[in-house]
Amino acid sequence: MKFTDGLWLVRDGITINGAVQNYVVEKTEEGLTAITQTTPITGRSATLNSTLLTVKFHSPLPGVVGVKIIHNDGVIPRGPSFELTEGTGDHVKIEETEAQTVLISGGLRVVINKGTHWSVDFYRGDERITGSGYKSMAYITDQNGNTFMREELDLGVGEFVYGLGERFTAFVKNGQVVDLWNKDGGTSSEQAYKNVPFYVTSKGYGVFVNQPELVSYEIASEKVKKAQFSVAGESLEYFVIEGPTIKEVITKYTSLTGKPALPPAWTFGLWLTTSFTTDYDEATVNSFVEGMAERDLPLHVFHFDCFWMREYQWTDFQWDSRVFPDPVGMLKRLHDKGLKICVWINSYIGQRSPLFEEGRKNGYLLKKANGDVYQTDLWQAGMGLVDFTNPAACEWYAGYLRDLVDMGVDSFKTDFGERIPTDVVYFDGSDPYKMHNYYTQLYNKVVFEVLEEKLGKNEAAVFARSATAGGQQFPVHWGGDCYADYESMAESLRGGLSLGLSGFGFWSHDIGGFENTAPAHVFKRWLAFGLLSSHSRLHGSTSYRVPWAYDDEAVDVTRFFTKLKCSLMPYLYDVAGQAHEQGWASMRAMVMEFPEDPTCEVLDRQYMLGDSLLVAPIFQENGEVKYYLPAGRWTHLLSGETVQGGSWRKEKHDFFSLPLFVRPNTLLAVGSEDSRPDYDFADGVKFGLYSLEDGKSAAATVRDIHGAPELKVEAVRSGSTVMVTAEGSGKAFTLAVKDLGAIASVEGAEQVDETTVSVGAGEKSVTFTITLK
Repeated sequence: MKFTDGLWLVRDGITINGAVQNYVVEKTEEGLTAITQTTPITGRSATLNSTLLTVKFHSPLPGVVGVKIIHNDGVIPRGPSFELTEGTGDHVKIEETEAQTVLISGGLRVVINKGTHWSVDFYRGDERITGSGYKSMAYITDQNGNTFMREELDLGVGEFVYGLGERFTAFVKNGQVVDLWNKDGGTSSEQAYKNVPFYVTSKGYGVFVNQPELVSYEIASEKVKKAQFSVAGESLEYFVIEGPTIKEVITKYTSLTGKPALPPAWTFGLWLTTSFTTDYDEATVNSFVEGMAERDLPLHVFHFDCFWMREYQWTDFQWDSRVFPDPVGMLKRLHDKGLKICVWINSYIGQRSPLFEEGRKNGYLLKKANGDVYQTDLWQAGMGLVDFTNPAACEWYAGYLRDLVDMGVDSFKTDFGERIPTDVVYFDGSDPYKMHNYYTQLYNKVVFEVLEEKLGKNEAAVFARSATAGGQQFPVHWGGDCYADYESMAESLRGGLSLGLSGFGFWSHDIGGFENTAPAHVFKRWLAFGLLSSHSRLHGSTSYRVPWAYDDEAVDVTRFFTKLKCSLMPYLYDVAGQAHEQGWASMRAMVMEFPEDPTCEVLDRQYMLGDSLLVAPIFQENGEVKYYLPAGRWTHLLSGETVQGGSWRKEKHDFFSLPLFVRPNTLLAVGSEDSRPDYDFADGVKFGLYSLEDGKSAAATVRDIHGAPELKVEAVRSGSTVMVTAEGSGKAFTLAVKDLGAIASVEGAEQVDETTVSVGAGEKSVTFTITLK
């Protein structure tokens, strides 16, 4: 939201009371409280008829400092609020001189100037990373009596801003005006399903605005050297989070707002759906499932979209008996074929649903101020919305979900959650303006916790569209409604990378696009991208997404990349474990892995799948692609070709290939199974040791099906000698050296051929040495 008219003027009707001078800084149990004047204090008379801002500093975690700016502190707090980790503050140190008061938290130092010129500066060691200067903190009023709180943080020369949720606009947010307000806007606009008030910059720090309501950002837009954010009301709280790397920033941010749960291994396989408005019954479903099996296409999850329920009755959680007369038997038959089952739901209750009267009678639906149920015809005729601030409504809704799980449903696609009105009254008195974005958090939490309760820890997964800060705790999320073209494929990737830099670990998208039907060449290129994403789903709107509906080659491409993904599961499930433990996205923007490479700061058409695989999807019909390889010797995973990085490359690929490179100094674990994502990853695992440089090491962890580390292997090179240590499972494995020349000899293990070593089963602690020719 813009308040000024250029650099010198203020917009008509706007009054800005900005912090100009420090009055006093006081130590408190939580940290520090500063009182700042919005007009210079020239004498006693200047203290009359004046505006003060109270600025509170505290630190819940090392390297994380909260700043709360308050004008009037008598406002009754109304929820909701983000659920944050509450630290003790024992790590905080405070230092004071005549000129400054300093709060130190981990590697972050906050300096408050005591002089006549107000400023707050944030330091990493001796490096100033950002700050709030003269008049940047401000209390603002407009001609209608509306009030706003604003902050402006400095941006340095060449500093780029990323994140703010799943945004389909330009990957680098500099120059953008971003209003965080969840909307169902597709992937081709500035609107977003997943708005997250957190950004991270190329300088290695992040800023989380602890406000669930609309936060309006001006990122190097209203003032080109400032990242500005504002909210309506009388207070504003934000946290500065120091890295010093982007990965460390995200680890600390997710320590504050919640780590992603670990999805079960089966969710990483290929999902196939009925699509949205297509006609289908059990015979149709069976034709899809059998068609996949007949064509040797591994399939792991089948999803029933909206019309598993009768039209006009969404959501009633009842199978449409006209087309699914035996749902329990059908689900058992599908389970017997090795499939997991997902069904579509949302939190809206159509008037024709039997649940509507239950919800109305018991007060489970959102109400208007006069006590009427809030209803709309947008989506389902006369629908109401479940009020998840009512514990009884949550239990009511959860009860129907439990019945479906007992019936054989393994997962729920939690659609919608964005079109939440503000002219309503919540059961617990929550502020409807704050609830607009936060509603999805309560919705997905109820569904996720039912699955966790019924199926167990690390066995729950939803397929969610909407989210806000903290939503990463309830994976998986998908990118929403995209068109079936290359442009939407690229914008989907931008959205996924932005979401990954907002603390979300797992992300998917509709392979081939949702709206319309893609030409075969788009579908086949999207297959490679989709099956090299954390989660992979074939889904559309008005047409089926079975590969043979496109052409015969699409079948072969589907088979090729599905089997490739299954074989990579030992590696991918360790990447998933990192997302769960550290908060790092499975699909990572290049700047996240290569923060010191300036070329990587703006790349948004390629990504790192985990820390070791570089993927550059192809967005052109002719198969041409331009991509960048950072420095080092990279190896193409499919062809074995080695390439020296540090430059751009332009290539042409067929449908069975794309730039898919293994990073230098990588020990890559590949599984023995290529038809399923859920198997014993350590049994017969094969390690590839890629481009290990002298003096460097490479390590890999293989986890069990529940995510616990089962086998850890490390290789260290010194000259022509590579020492390998393995701890864990005691299961047999092989190790092949890549791009290192031939093996001259091996001590402590069995040499199979010139490049491969075998370790037999039995010993849980193994050390052996490879000598290279």
